[in-house]
Formats: sequence, structure tokens, C-alpha cells
Amino acid sequence: MLKTLVQQIRQYKKASLLTMFFAMLEVFMEIAIPLLMASIIDNGIAKGNLSHVYLYGVIMLLTACVSLSCGYLAGKFAATASTGFAANLRDAMYVNIQTFSFANIDKYSTPGLVTRLTTDVTNVQNAYQMIIRMCIRAPFSLILALIMAISISPQISMVFAVAIVFLTICLGTIIYKAMPVFNSVFKKYDDLNASVQENITGIRVVKSFVREEHENTKFETAVENLYKMFVKAESYLSFNNPAMMAAMYGCILAISWFGANFIVKGRLTTGELTSLFTYVMSILMSLMMLSMAFVMITISMASAKRIAEVIQEKADLVSPDNAIDTVEDGRVEFHHVNFSYKKDSRNYVLSDINFAVKSGETIGIIGGTGSAKSSLVNLISRLYDVSEGSVFVGGKDVREYDLETLRNQVAVVLQKNELFSGTILENLRWGNEHATEEECIAACKAACADEFIERFPRKYHTYIEQGGSNVSGGQKQRLCIARALLKNPKVLILDDSTSAVDTATDANIRRAFLEQIPGTTKFIIAQRVSSIQEADRIIVMDNGKIDAIGTHEELVANNDIYREIYEGQTKGGGDFDEN
Repeated sequence: MLKTLVQQIRQYKKASLLTMFFAMLEVFMEIAIPLLMASIIDNGIAKGNLSHVYLYGVIMLLTACVSLSCGYLAGKFAATASTGFAANLRDAMYVNIQTFSFANIDKYSTPGLVTRLTTDVTNVQNAYQMIIRMCIRAPFSLILALIMAISISPQISMVFAVAIVFLTICLGTIIYKAMPVFNSVFKKYDDLNASVQENITGIRVVKSFVREEHENTKFETAVENLYKMFVKAESYLSFNNPAMMAAMYGCILAISWFGANFIVKGRLTTGELTSLFTYVMSILMSLMMLSMAFVMITISMASAKRIAEVIQEKADLVSPDNAIDTVEDGRVEFHHVNFSYKKDSRNYVLSDINFAVKSGETIGIIGGTGSAKSSLVNLISRLYDVSEGSVFVGGKDVREYDLETLRNQVAVVLQKNELFSGTILENLRWGNEHATEEECIAACKAACADEFIERFPRKYHTYIEQGGSNVSGGQKQRLCIARALLKNPKVLILDDSTSAVDTATDANIRRAFLEQIPGTTKFIIAQRVSSIQEADRIIVMDNGKIDAIGTHEELVANNDIYREIYEGQTKGGGDFDEN
């Protein structure tokens, strides 16, 4: 974990080292001030030597200015290093998330990843700033102050040793108790973020079903759980200040007692006692800073583990060495394919799938809910790897292709369509970033999206809100189809992607496919028989297996499942939007 995090410091190593340098220089200056003050008292004021007072007063003023400047520079470089470190952590996580397969993504919840990119990184950033500044400054100040105190009075300095042992035991106990609680706290953060995200995403449903009170209760429960965990964690950390105060006042009382006796006996001067009080404050402030740093590090350790976990996660699906970078055509073949979402599981979602598709064919896929239609087409673009058997595209096993090459040539319009904030043109160019406006318009005409885009005041420059919230479900589907067409793919997969459009528009889209992309192999998953009955062949799925393959007429005559679906949709007068 530590190695993973340290690698993200990279270009901020110089700023980190400069922070440490100026922090140590600041300490040197601060430690020198009590010595100068003692000399002013003992050799200047006590002896009536004003020239000595003026000289050492100026030196002390200059030393304080240098100390102040070093403190400012240490703070500046610490801020640069810590914010840069945080930026690198977020970038490393985000970049690695982009390489994740669907299987990798399934391991982490979306709210969990958001928490890691925000709250967790902030915790680690604060801890790092504390480490390179306070954790250098405090020990250095502690050691130098102890050395100076011992040089003044070894006997009185034993008071510090007792205080340090006492505080070490207290801090160790606090960290031991608090650490497991903080490990649990950030999981509660994930639950809180999940509640917020789910509510905001589904706010229309919440209002439609008047479930605001239920959602408020659910959110309050998540907040209450987080509150209880933080109270428990902070209750352990609250012992830190009392322990520090006990050590501080104990040291002051002990030094006052022993110091007064030593002065009476002539073993200590007034200036030296004054210096000792200054050093005791320096030592105790150093211990205070160290305790704060330990608290911050304790909190951040849980966050650091969660961040490192994402950065270290290896993508399940990677391009092989000497990967094929050209897809010859749109042929697709499944050879005895078994597939399970869980590795090494024999409970297959798809079992013994065998079929071959010629380039340019249109293949319909139909079946009941949960029959693994989407799982089948996800294997074509290698969103998941098969458990057994092989999937071929263009005559080559999909595992032999460069992933980018394969996915550029196998365009998928998923069941859940997603648009991003930006103009219509910007969304379309996800399919081809170099597409001209004319090419985008042509793709939209093929997807029957042009007719509603032209009604917008700004047409193709209309701004799409996040998630496509300002367009209808059918409009969103057609934009996603147009986006896929811009890739000019060898294989096009529509995963129930016309469910929100009327049958007339659906028919127009299929007609455009035949005319404009005849060489592209098309897989159309649909619930409506009308969407696939003109396909070259139709695959009927049942419980993860292929029940039958044939044309519409063959399946109506020979397959019970398909005939039941067909009759159920036509005997009642057909699809409602055909009437």
C-alpha cells in the first residue's frame, strides 16, 4: 500500500523535500531564541549591560524573522506537495477505473468509488501535509529542545522523559482503539453516498409515488449510522487533549518546583529557568503536534487502504501481447460457450452456446426476462470473458484482439442508454471524435433522430443535460443508436435499444440499416416480435440456452416459446402503438 501511494508523489518530491528543509530551519531558529533571551537576561539586564541587550535583541529579532519566513515557505511548499499528491491520487484512480472490465466494476459500488475519489483522498492529503511538515518539525523540535534542556539542567530534564513515556502510552492506546472504528466509518460514507445518489437519480420516481418521507427516513438512518460511528471514533480521540494537558501542566509544576529549589541553591540562574520554561513549552507543543499528526494519520490509514485498493486493482480483461489490430469482417461464431459472472463457478448463466453468423446478417434475439440475452451479446465485444469455449469475430478469437480495436468495430447500444452533459454533436462524436457535422446528421437520419433534433431551436447544438434528462426515452435511444453508427462498425448490437420508440419509427430504423449499412452484422435484442420478424434468423433464448434458431415463419411453425410470444402480441390486436 505504502509503495503504491508514494509513487503518486512523483513531480512533487522537490516540494516535499523543501518543506522538510524549511521546517527544520524554522526549528533551528526557534530553538536559538530562548538561548538569546537567556543571555539578554543573565548578561545584559542582570549586569546592566545595555549594549549587550541591544545587540542580542537585534539578533533575536532577525532570528524570529528568519523563523517566520521559513515557516511561511514550509507551509507554501507543503500545500503544493499535498494538493499535487491528492491530484495524482485522484488521477491514478480515475485512469485505472477506465481500464476496469465490467467484472472489476461489479466489485465496487459507484458511491464507494465516489467516496474514495473525494473524502478518502482529502483525508490522505491532509495527513500527507501533516507528515511532511508537522512530523518533521515536531520530532526535530522535540529532540533539539530536549538537548538544550539537558544541557541546562540534566536533573530537571528527567521530568520530560516521564512526560514522553506517559504520552506515548496514551497515544498508543488511543490509536489502537480508534483505528478499527475508522475502518468502518468510511463504509458508512459509502452507504450515505449511495442513498443520496439513488434518490437524486430516481427523483422523478420518488415524487411520482410520493415516497419522499420514506427516502427521508432512509437518509436519516444512513446519517444516524455515520453519526454513531464518528461519535465512537471521536470518543477515543477525545482522550488526546486531556492527556496532553495533564502532561503539560504536570511538567510546568514540576519544573517550577525543582527550578525554584535549584535557584535558591545557586545551581540555576533566572535566565536558565526562563529558557527551561520556553523549552518545556516547545517540547510539549511538539508532542501536541505529533499527537495531532497521529490522529490524522490514524483517520487516513483507512482511506489510504481504500485508495490503494482501487489503484492496485488489475483489469480482468487486457489486450494480449502481439494483439490483432484489424477486424476483417462481421462474422460472429460461438463455439461451445459456457459463461458465469463468478470465476470458477459451475452455475453457468449461458450453457453450451453454438451458432455462426455470416457478415452482414441481421440476427434477432428474443426470450423471456432473465434468459441471458444481454449476457450473450456482451461476450461479442468482450465486455466479459467466456468461462469455457470461444467467441470469434471476423474469424479470430476475441481474446486475440486489441481491446480498443475490437470495441471500435463492435458497436453496442446497451439496454440502459447513457448520454453525457454537452451538446448533441459532442455526444454523437463519442462514436467518432473526428466526425463532421454532415456525418453526424447522416447517422441521425439513419437512426430517425433527425426529425426531433430539427425541432430544437439550436438543432444539433442543443445542450443535453447530465444523463439526458431533457430528452425523452425514445429520443435518447435514437441518439445512442446514431452515436454507435458513427463508429462505422463491422458488428452492431442493439440490446433492446428501440423499446421506447413506436413501431413505425422502429421499422424506419431497421429499413435504414438495410439500406445504409448492409455489410454490418446486426444483433437486435427485442421484446417485440415486430422488431425482429424480418431478421435473417432469430435466436430464441430460454434459461441461458438456445432453444431454437430460425426464420420468423419457421419458429412460428415449430417453436412453442416463440409461437407463444408471437400470438400473445398479435391476438390482442398487435402492439398498441401500431393502432
